[in-house]
Amino acid sequence: MSGSGSPAATLVGRFLVAAPSMPDERFQKSVVFLCKHDDDGALGIIVNNKVDDLPLGQVYKQLGIEVPRETAERPVLFGGPVETSRGLVLHSADYKREETLLIDGGMALTASLEILKDMADGSGPKNAWLALGHSGWAPGQLDREMQDNAWLVVDGDAELVFDADFAAKWQRALDRLGSKTALGGKFDLASFSNQSGRA
Repeated sequence: MSGSGSPAATLVGRFLVAAPSMPDERFQKSVVFLCKHDDDGALGIIVNNKVDDLPLGQVYKQLGIEVPRETAERPVLFGGPVETSRGLVLHSADYKREETLLIDGGMALTASLEILKDMADGSGPKNAWLALGHSGWAPGQLDREMQDNAWLVVDGDAELVFDADFAAKWQRALDRLGSKTALGGKFDLASFSNQSGRA
């Protein structure tokens, strides 16, 4: 279901990692999994920030759906500051509905009550997070933010997306940049410059 008109350097299926110099407080130390990136803009889900005091079971209770205790205690992600009352499910691609957006790397995004019902009865995806809200960018906005060094790009993968250690995700994502250097797998914050330029 990816749209036509994708930019030459699409970032779908990758992580946007907030640079140490991120100017927007809402995104400081955020790890955003990018689900859509084309000429119409971009959409992602913050995967290392949960909604305080809102376990998944409370959402199911409001919907009148019974769930096992283990499911009820799972956190709900704060997906971003756009449409914060709207729920989106970021999940493994082993589950698909007509409205599901398939994403590179074996991931998918679905926004429907049916996926929540299927998750409750055990017929949903193997891995999933319910996110309230999402992160969105108008056409060209993300590209400008990247030119301003607000974001670093890291290859995405399901292991980091579905890891429940939210506090460690930002550093772990940064360390993936360090693993491509001679620094022994650690990203050196002191070497990062928030100045952009051209060679």
